[in-house]
Amino acid sequence: MNKLLLFLITCFISIPIYAQKKDHHLIEVKKTLEEVTIDGVANESFWEQTQWLDIDQLWMGGPYSAEDFSGRYKIRWNNEGILLLVEIVDDVIFDQYQDPFTLWWDDDCVEVFVDQDNSGGEHQYNHNAFAYHVAYNSRVIDIAPDKLPRDYSSHITAAHTKKETTYTWELFVKLYDDSFTDGVAAQSQPLYPNSKVGFALAYCDNDGSKERENFIGSVYVPGEDKNQGWINADIFSTLVLMN
Repeated sequence: MNKLLLFLITCFISIPIYAQKKDHHLIEVKKTLEEVTIDGVANESFWEQTQWLDIDQLWMGGPYSAEDFSGRYKIRWNNEGILLLVEIVDDVIFDQYQDPFTLWWDDDCVEVFVDQDNSGGEHQYNHNAFAYHVAYNSRVIDIAPDKLPRDYSSHITAAHTKKETTYTWELFVKLYDDSFTDGVAAQSQPLYPNSKVGFALAYCDNDGSKERENFIGSVYVPGEDKNQGWINADIFSTLVLMN
């Protein structure tokens, strides 16, 4: 067999194949026209009219108590992006690295997964989808196509308040399609009724270990390896944007 042909066949076999995403865990999300202030205080009227959804799927780690961690969230949208109200109970907030680009996933953080066109598929080192790690200082980190961490704080506005061990987050998430290029000015994509967005939410919990102790998500992931969100957008829930 021609050596070049054999090489191309070998390369093709080694590439993971993802079929078109099958919608699952569908979430109907209502639109809001109310003006929003991202301050970690749920004083907008639409939050009272929005149901809580759970962050309760163990993706990594062992058993944990409700005092150690519990999480839930509410979600809305407007023309410019996704609005999140996230309630986290965490008895220990741990931030072991001052450098935000060092093992950022091993510190306590909220992680927001978004796939603008709900296409699914592989996104480990590309912008087919994003896996935003939102730290307690509101900096937002993800891995870029060059396999290096980048600051995407311009993509998410985040703020939180604290009452004892309960942290209330508000986040506004802009959506970018897979044409997004690091270092090049880009406009976020507007949102429209009846469109679909791939989405998941998770929390990295660490009470003082070298590595995160638990990783808890909002959507069930089948199989033994549940830490798939940063690689495969097929596991994301499907948001259906309603009026």
